[in-house]
Amino acid sequence: MSLRKTGLLLAAMALVTGLGAARMLGQDAQSEMMRRAKSKVQPVYPELARKMNITGTVKLEVVVSPAGSVKNAKVIGGHPVLANAAMEAIKKWRFEPSSVESSGVLDFKFEPRN
Repeated sequence: MSLRKTGLLLAAMALVTGLGAARMLGQDAQSEMMRRAKSKVQPVYPELARKMNITGTVKLEVVVSPAGSVKNAKVIGGHPVLANAAMEAIKKWRFEPSSVESSGVLDFKFEPRN
């Protein structure tokens, strides 16, 4: 992976966790995730999607427990071939602890790497 692509990927992940603009690869403004992710796992671009040249964004509705683990996640948009990869990744994310459960919508953008 080139240094430029790595930088873009890191920037995209920062945006997904709410560290950047609310809409660019991150959350919708009306359902912004207010908690910061402590650890993130990058979704794996599925081989089938690569072979079929499928790209796009998977939108997940996420519920985070007070302890910071992902309690529930549901696909609310995106290509089905990409959805499983996004779900597997988000289950491994950990967020900052809070006194209450929180929820929001996260977008995962999938583009093939050359």
